[in-house]
Amino acid sequence: MKIFNEIHFNNLHGDIFGGVTAAVIALPMALAFGVASGAGAEAGLYGAILVGFFAALFGGSPTLISEPTGPMTVVFTAVITKLVASDPANGMAMAFTVVILAGLFQILFGIMRLGQYVTLMPYTVVSGFMSGIGIILIILQIGPMLGQASPGGVIEILQDIPQLIGGLRLEEAGLAGLTLLILFLMPKKFQRYIPPQLVALIIGTLVSIWLLNDMSIRRIGEIPTGLPAFMMPVFSIDQWQLILVDAVVLGMLGCIDALLTSVIADSITGKQHNSDKELLGQGIGNVMSGLFGGLPGAGATMGTVVSIQAGARSALSGLIRAGILLLVVLWAADLTSVIPLAVLAGIAFKVGVNIIDWRFLKRAHVISGKGALITYGVILLTVFVDLIVAVGIGLFVANVMTVTRLSELQADDVKVVTDPDDTDLELTAYEHDLLEMAEGKIMLLYLRGTMIFGVSRAISRKNSEVKGCKALIVDLTDVDHLGVSSALALEEAILDMSRAGRPVYLVGARDQTLQRLQKLDVFRYVPQEHHVSSRRTALEKVLYGKTAPLAEQDEESA
Repeated sequence: MKIFNEIHFNNLHGDIFGGVTAAVIALPMALAFGVASGAGAEAGLYGAILVGFFAALFGGSPTLISEPTGPMTVVFTAVITKLVASDPANGMAMAFTVVILAGLFQILFGIMRLGQYVTLMPYTVVSGFMSGIGIILIILQIGPMLGQASPGGVIEILQDIPQLIGGLRLEEAGLAGLTLLILFLMPKKFQRYIPPQLVALIIGTLVSIWLLNDMSIRRIGEIPTGLPAFMMPVFSIDQWQLILVDAVVLGMLGCIDALLTSVIADSITGKQHNSDKELLGQGIGNVMSGLFGGLPGAGATMGTVVSIQAGARSALSGLIRAGILLLVVLWAADLTSVIPLAVLAGIAFKVGVNIIDWRFLKRAHVISGKGALITYGVILLTVFVDLIVAVGIGLFVANVMTVTRLSELQADDVKVVTDPDDTDLELTAYEHDLLEMAEGKIMLLYLRGTMIFGVSRAISRKNSEVKGCKALIVDLTDVDHLGVSSALALEEAILDMSRAGRPVYLVGARDQTLQRLQKLDVFRYVPQEHHVSSRRTALEKVLYGKTAPLAEQDEESA
């Protein structure tokens, strides 16, 4: 695996233009997310620089732009709120420790090559989770857009809406409204040349200076110039479990966000990203961001798409973007101090609206009623309960429903044949005649495909039909994979026959299926001469082989 990302200079003009364009978009977003999180505008800038630089340098997607995103900001805001409430003195430092640990988890996921599995989540859960995060981000902006500080989390804000409306400050609400008008109504033909977020930021700030300068508009305030200071990780013994859980959640969310955006970038550029290497780059970026007081970040869809459309084709664009933002922090931080908080709240509000998966929500109930219930349930749990609970319950319900459905479908691949005229299993004419000769005394148990644990029930049900037969033939020729539960159910059927002193024949067991049966020591009950390669051979051995003829077995049992 190469150490560095794909960086070349054969597309210098496109990468420079892409980097500059991405930096222009990143500036207002970073400021807005920094303020929205409670960590401060500078934390947003530091995160945009550090995550963006190191993810571009060490990542596995050459055109991915990484920075603080809406989902990451919402989760980090919740982390800050919990930790500051439990430990006011060290809560903020512990929150940045969570960012560091989240990055380390991402590095670990990359080393363990889990990138290909990270995005294997049901779309209903992902859509519900992301939509819930979008709603949270919208609710968190209600206070700042009305000219007041947020009273707390989602529940507290919703409960205090009457008070927030009662304390409405028209000048700041007007700035927020102006921001939203620009963001929603700016013609797309102009958006190709200048991002609406930057336009809203500039116009909103100028209006506040020229027309509302005499009023007490809440602004960002002074942002420290120069490089950010190193922050030692802070751990609290009392909070270690909370810190680790939050770090895992933040790290997983960052992985999903980054890799999904990488897929979008691939679809535009026609290239293929390296998922595991991308996780390494994202992890390094978040570790560095946490060490210097920056927000956590991930792949940003809007920044990535705009950068590619501007001509970016290598990671050089991401490095240039980070360099431009660094210049802002070093020499132009004073210019950002006059930006009204209401304008940033309006920008964050629009991000929340964009995060909501409107396209799927509008037709979820049409596509699948059960899927829609999962999506809406995850949204409600995300907004009103807990992010971890939402994802956990959503994944559990979705997977149970999926397994149930697969089991129902695969149960059709478990067939029991005693009467050759009463089955849809394809038999040769000779096999048909042999089964007819057996007069229902031979039971053919046929399995096909992937036998997951849900299929074990079907095998167990078929096993009840075995007891009336004098011989069992288990045809495993077409089995691709035999799960543990299905293997145990099959073992039980074989044991039942063995205890009754009746012969069992195994047909076509090979590869993983054969190994699984060997580990279960099933062959102790099935002699070697009963391992055959075809149904025909098994039928002939039962009818004409060393085993007693079926007529004699009937006499003995009588």
